[in-house]
Amino acid sequence: MTRWMKEIIDSNDVKAIPVMTHPGIEIIGKTVREAVTDGEVHHQAIVALAEKYPTAAATVIMDLTVEAEAFGATISFPENEVPAVMGHMLDTPDDIERLTIPSLKAGRVPQYLKANLLAARSITDRPVLGGCIGPFSLAGRLYDMSEIMVLIYQNPEAAHTLLAKCTEFILRYCKAMKETGVNGVVLAEPAAGLMSDEDCRRFSSDYVKKIVDAVQDDTFTVVLHNCGNTGHCTGAMVATGASAYHFGNKCDMEEVTRDVPPTALAMGNLDPVSVFKEATPEKMKEATRDLLEKMKPYRNFVLSSGCDTPPHTPLANIDTFFETLKEYNGK
Repeated sequence: MTRWMKEIIDSNDVKAIPVMTHPGIEIIGKTVREAVTDGEVHHQAIVALAEKYPTAAATVIMDLTVEAEAFGATISFPENEVPAVMGHMLDTPDDIERLTIPSLKAGRVPQYLKANLLAARSITDRPVLGGCIGPFSLAGRLYDMSEIMVLIYQNPEAAHTLLAKCTEFILRYCKAMKETGVNGVVLAEPAAGLMSDEDCRRFSSDYVKKIVDAVQDDTFTVVLHNCGNTGHCTGAMVATGASAYHFGNKCDMEEVTRDVPPTALAMGNLDPVSVFKEATPEKMKEATRDLLEKMKPYRNFVLSSGCDTPPHTPLANIDTFFETLKEYNGK
């Protein structure tokens, strides 16, 4: 992976890694519910996209409910929309103390590890990137997002206890993911963008760094995703030591890339809803071309969506995205 990243930076061509699996689910004629509950279906969707589009890496679904479900959270499973955490399961610091770290056999974790394993075996012409939630985002799903924001100020010790438990589980999950043969993980920490840079370091980045230090090496890359960052906490993101950073459409891609080390990848950031899903192909082409021109000075830039492309994203827009990139690269 170290060599793969260097080749991307050294190349005269811009590479693309949109975070997308839902179009693959639709290509194989399955529902979102089937894909997020069955590792075989999930794997088939990843393979279908890898066969159709020249992505520089394949990605699994960005499902931010898997880890919360393992801890015991109640999850809603619409037929053709992404799953959602229902309510929250922790109400007090005492609940945090009693919370136990679940097994990797809990909930749908085995199905997601299965999808990673099968994808790593099937896709051999490019890296496969697994996915998991970040510690602060997981803590917010367990304790309630508004309440965790209050807790970090009123009872930071309890917040750190919860974050330590979340981090331990995510670390075990990432290690198991690494054993499946995938080449990295997109670690999604969008809730960290709700905090200042200083608080983001204390309550997110310090914990993410523990995961990075434990699993990242020449064969396995951590891609830190924070679509909540508007540019105010890029420093905290970079402090984790991840090899790649994935930015959402709320920030100025050029501005945040200035804060990314030139040896690390900066990935983003076309709006997955207003551009990928809702724009016309003409608008898709214009937005893609504009971003490519803007990012021309940055050799470590990787063209991507700002987040996971949602269900019902038109294939015509994805086709246009790749055609525009091909034209830009002069191919």
